[in-house]
Amino acid sequence: MKIVEQIKQPILTEMEIFETRFKDAMVSKVPLLNRITHYIVRRKGKQMRPMFVFLVAKMVSGGKVIDRTYRGASVIELIHTATLVHDDVVDDSNRRRGFFSINALWKNKIAVLVGDYLLSKGLLLSIDNDDFDLLKLISIAVREMSEGELLQIEKARRLDITEKVYFEIIRQKTATLISACTGIGAASVGAEQEEIDKMRQFGEYIGIAFQIKDDLFDYTDAKIGKPTGIDIKEQKMTLPLIYTLNNCSEKEKKWLINSVKNHNKDKKRVKEVIAFVKANGGIEYTISQMKNYQTKALKILDTYPDSDYKKSLITMVDYVINREI
Repeated sequence: MKIVEQIKQPILTEMEIFETRFKDAMVSKVPLLNRITHYIVRRKGKQMRPMFVFLVAKMVSGGKVIDRTYRGASVIELIHTATLVHDDVVDDSNRRRGFFSINALWKNKIAVLVGDYLLSKGLLLSIDNDDFDLLKLISIAVREMSEGELLQIEKARRLDITEKVYFEIIRQKTATLISACTGIGAASVGAEQEEIDKMRQFGEYIGIAFQIKDDLFDYTDAKIGKPTGIDIKEQKMTLPLIYTLNNCSEKEKKWLINSVKNHNKDKKRVKEVIAFVKANGGIEYTISQMKNYQTKALKILDTYPDSDYKKSLITMVDYVINREI
């Protein structure tokens, strides 16, 4: 059994009901919009975010989910999908999970409007049902994701990212949405604020570990669907490179910065940068940081009694850092 299917086992019924509700939440009176949303539903990914919502809800409540939990999962997925549609426009990307992106098939103007539509659908789903606490959690995530992206763009121009700024960027860009999923899972079943905060922290740790793993793919030869060196070509300062810059001589530092700034399209030079980072401990250091966040996440799970839901969440944490894609 694939690991994702294994994680899903204790929430199979919930995920099936969720899929129907998610489709219903997208319906519009505009035929073009329905064609596009049907295409979006068909090319869905692993659906890790709703899985987090249901697993956390069931772990903290002793196995129950309610209508609010389904709405929370749908809101997360609607808003996450909206951000992906907008991201593809921002990045001028033609593919998403092996399929053509919305902007590739219907052009940027329609893609932006579809993203706006999904965003408003998500907000209204919460407002119409008075789920203002859930809406607050997701709204914080949307604000932080935008800030994280803009912070990364600003810093990439100057290539002066410190390790502290790097962690702030990935916390906002990636971890904040997973943190919203785990927080909403707990809040949806009436958990106390302290427990909601604890679950948000759990999601943040996983999200940071997840993004560090993504950044490591740029330095591996694994067949992951994207070639190595992409981050360097795009002048993205990730942890392996930041660590290496802070732990080499002035001369080497100048060569590295010059390579990323002025020779990032030169394949040979990019390979030399990757080799230099590997030779100077950048990968080992990054892996140790990723494992540190994995340990922090697992420590929070240790405070809960054993259950199938907790077991799935432990598997999920391990999957995040051991995945091949």
